[in-house]
Amino acid sequence: MVAKLSDEDIWRLNRGGHDPHKVYAAYARAVKSQGKPVVILAKTVKGYGLGAAAEARNPAHQTKELDIESLKQMRDRFKLPLTDEQVERVEYYRPPEDSPEMRYMHERRKALGGYLPQRRDEAPPLPIPSLDVFAPLLQGSGEREMSTTMAFVRALTLLLRDKSIKDRIVPIVPDEARTFGMEGMFRQLGIYSAAGQKYEPVDKDQVVAYKESRDGQILEEGINEAGAMSSFIAAGTAYSTLGINMIPFYIFYSMFGFQRVGDLCWLAGDIQAKGFLIGGTAGRTTLNGEGLQHEDGHNLLHASTVPNCVSYDPCFAYEMAVIIHNGLERMFARNEKVYYYITAMNENYAHPPMPEGVEEGIIKGMYRLREGAKRKKLRVQLLGSGTILREVLAAAEMLETEHNVAADVWSVTSFTELRREALDCDRYNLLHPTETPRVSYVERCLADAKGPAVAATDYMRSYADQIRAWVGRRYWVLGTDGFGRSDTRERLRDFFEVDRRWVTVAALKALADEGEIEAAKVKAAIEHYGIDPEKPNPVTV
Repeated sequence: MVAKLSDEDIWRLNRGGHDPHKVYAAYARAVKSQGKPVVILAKTVKGYGLGAAAEARNPAHQTKELDIESLKQMRDRFKLPLTDEQVERVEYYRPPEDSPEMRYMHERRKALGGYLPQRRDEAPPLPIPSLDVFAPLLQGSGEREMSTTMAFVRALTLLLRDKSIKDRIVPIVPDEARTFGMEGMFRQLGIYSAAGQKYEPVDKDQVVAYKESRDGQILEEGINEAGAMSSFIAAGTAYSTLGINMIPFYIFYSMFGFQRVGDLCWLAGDIQAKGFLIGGTAGRTTLNGEGLQHEDGHNLLHASTVPNCVSYDPCFAYEMAVIIHNGLERMFARNEKVYYYITAMNENYAHPPMPEGVEEGIIKGMYRLREGAKRKKLRVQLLGSGTILREVLAAAEMLETEHNVAADVWSVTSFTELRREALDCDRYNLLHPTETPRVSYVERCLADAKGPAVAATDYMRSYADQIRAWVGRRYWVLGTDGFGRSDTRERLRDFFEVDRRWVTVAALKALADEGEIEAAKVKAAIEHYGIDPEKPNPVTV
């Protein structure tokens, strides 16, 4: 093998993984191989080139600097044209611009589309349709019941009818397209496969048959959340890599989202990907019967750790529509480098039409959905999100009819966005002590509201507890701390202490703590609603 090599070539031989000639030869041979896989084994040495200081030594990773003699040895080994004085000054070596090396590198960079590090900061904005595109969702569902997951699928379907952006939409689903009600898109859009359909699907005679094609639009990744998240990142950064805005919608079981591929979620933020993550069957009690596997009460907290992830927990279809429309405008019309995480539940209920003037509140994070009776002496503020908002609304009725307490109800679409805005106000006030202080949106909303506040969500208490500093009154938080369990929704919400009875009792306790009612009334309510005061804390069970 070395018969034709000169003495100089033989002296230049080293371990294959460090020899560019051998590496090139291995790949040249590999690409010519047909009909079988190829494995290239490249043997390397830890600390290659560091000489006696660290080469082939376990401490190579801990070597923070080299002494001058080691640097000179490296220079001699790799024949770098540097003088002793240049080495002592730790100068870089740069080949002349007209050298073969520099000409080659410039040619390759031009062929590859430009120099690194480089990223396109913008792509031509997309013509986002008006909010009216979601008119069927804004008008409510009437007597028909549906989940917010179906509201999302309807929203996506409506967007796919819009000629201006339909070709830019990238639906992504790892395995549960039929679970999420997206099978109707199979025949319409097709599932992308570079090889096309290689088999006859068992459902070929059905209207919603599984259809693969080379020009399919859906990315169906199988049971592969990491692969689906990577597809989301690729589509979400197409504006930078290709100069084209793509709109990925990746829907998944929320338990399999930030918890399972959190590092990739962080990467999506760091690389400034844009798009929508939809956490399906979100909440600790919305998907009954699935126990630990699917009952998620913490992904909104995971989402809050990514600085440019904008997260929401909508209860009604019109909230889902307004949030998606806002995301489209922010990311693809105004080119903001954020991505959205939106929860979606599988509990069916009727959805009301959108009240007038609530769009701003939905986006900022809260708005008053229900105003309590004005002539009652006692009043509380109830905050809720997601499906538990409906329990909060029911509690408001119980408080007024059974306890003579007026209850204002606030739909809180995002405790995280409320906290971020409030922290920004606090920071401004810290750095501008002589100027008029800014008042957070939470404080402005509750400025004229009377009575203590109670918040209830389908997530850990710390989610709603994020805004405690700005509520400005006694604040009682209910949440679903603990592991998931298999049971009915009603029993789960009792177990985790977030149903309408628990919200009512918490409101009465807050009034008692403020001296507005006797503590005996709280005890009577506990007995009336059949709540066991000695039941174990859900966190411990």
